[in-house]
Amino acid sequence: MATASLLLLTACGSGDDNSKSEDETTGRPHAGGATTSVSPSAGASGPTNRPDIALPKGVENRFEGWKTGDRTEDAVLSDVAQTVNAVDDAIVRGDTNSSILAYYRQGKALVSAQKWVQAWLDEDLTWTGVTRYFNPNVKVADSDTAAVVYCADESKAYNKNRKTGKVDKTPSDESPYVTYSTQLKKNSDGVWQTTEVLSKRGGRTCAS
Repeated sequence: MATASLLLLTACGSGDDNSKSEDETTGRPHAGGATTSVSPSAGASGPTNRPDIALPKGVENRFEGWKTGDRTEDAVLSDVAQTVNAVDDAIVRGDTNSSILAYYRQGKALVSAQKWVQAWLDEDLTWTGVTRYFNPNVKVADSDTAAVVYCADESKAYNKNRKTGKVDKTPSDESPYVTYSTQLKKNSDGVWQTTEVLSKRGGRTCAS
């Protein structure tokens, strides 16, 4: 996998991605890494003792327009943000067997996320900078099934060599915009887990 193709896709990413960038990318906390811009329990039913995700300083995910005012939809969006953060946490720590990843992802989405994390490890890469997530469109089908389509802007996120710490800001030929289409299922604990993810880089939906 070429370094250029590792341009962030995050997870929340994962899954059955048909694009070059696979499916990952899911979100990143504010610089300093203490919390994310979306509360894990925002609008939420479900457990309050969710795993903490604290990304390191310089690694930031921004979630813009990430609330609709509907309690159920906001709970879904909150867990989508957490799955994005969980993928990035696993990438930064180099942990393909992350328990946090498995907390927010299951099925094809979990398998794909684990492969995505391994791809970063194989290239001795992690990332730094800011990824912006915006234009979320959430549809709740019933009490435990939902779908979310959202956009990512990776123009301020950069590959970083895991060993040397060198940051690569070389302009990429690929679009920094990625459209994610996800499916979620609420488990018995009330967590909206991502089960499938598709991503498309450079689509008009997000680039316009």
